[in-house]
Amino acid sequence: MDSLTQIVLGAAVGEVVLGKKVGNKAMLYGAIAGTIPDLDVLASQFTDTVNALDIHRGFTHSIVFSVLFAPIFGWLVSRYEKLGSFKDWSWLFFWGFLTHPLLDAHTTWGTQLFWPLDLRLAYKNIFVIDPLYTIPFLICVIWAMRLPKISVKRRKINWLGIILSSSYLVITLLLKAYTYPKFTQALEDQEVDYTSVQTKPSAFNSILWTANVDTPNAYLIGHYSIFDTQPIQFASYPKQHELLGKLKDEEKVQQLIRITEGWYSITQKGERLFFNDLRFGVLGFASGEDRFVFSYELIETPTGLKVEEVEKDREQAKELVGELGERILGN
Repeated sequence: MDSLTQIVLGAAVGEVVLGKKVGNKAMLYGAIAGTIPDLDVLASQFTDTVNALDIHRGFTHSIVFSVLFAPIFGWLVSRYEKLGSFKDWSWLFFWGFLTHPLLDAHTTWGTQLFWPLDLRLAYKNIFVIDPLYTIPFLICVIWAMRLPKISVKRRKINWLGIILSSSYLVITLLLKAYTYPKFTQALEDQEVDYTSVQTKPSAFNSILWTANVDTPNAYLIGHYSIFDTQPIQFASYPKQHELLGKLKDEEKVQQLIRITEGWYSITQKGERLFFNDLRFGVLGFASGEDRFVFSYELIETPTGLKVEEVEKDREQAKELVGELGERILGN
């Protein structure tokens, strides 16, 4: 999830663990704990694009990290703060670290919670930024923060935020279960020969859902809003894996294939070759090979293969917000 959401979750968890003893400092350190796992994004400053992708939501989002580093941070804070023991602060950081990947596991990217096992949990039932999850939670945390640390109402308001946000996660799981058969039925009605289907919510909401469909030679992408009245239409994106040629044996390409779990397509523009991550679909709702959310150019150099992420068009992104709003309301 986005940084603000993880800060809010961490603050709420800190309040549950230690708020009665140290008041708002529990929220402060909980917010810090909720932020620390995402510092793995700094790997992009020290390594190449592909390895940075591999590192993201890996070790720092694991149970192992929570167990190993919670006592370290707990000891450091206990040396500085007069209230709370080493054990208290260690528990706060442990739960702050652990709830971060537990929430991230609900997103499309997922987390390697059981690192070092090469297993990424991704339930794909909530977008990385969802105001309906974050805003009520944020209001409750700020409200609780303004109450005395010994206040019973403070604890109730904080728990209200946790319950509301968790209930919303359950609702998104139910919506995922409701919309999935809509896609499979549409595929059957259109007599599409497919091997697997993955669904996820579209940006900033849980009303409009997207399906990625694996067929022998192409991926299909379709959208369904719970307000739709017309049949689901699927856009086709040829896999074109053969365009990789000898590059398919390159270590970085194999790494990308593993990261995408095989959900990728290859496009070519003149002499330029692009590796497209299909897990996150396309920008907008119109077909177009240059509208993938995540696309990487494969560049052959004298020193080896170089992989560069394609920059997104910010102006195009602004236009897509209005397009998204219209699509959410149904077709």
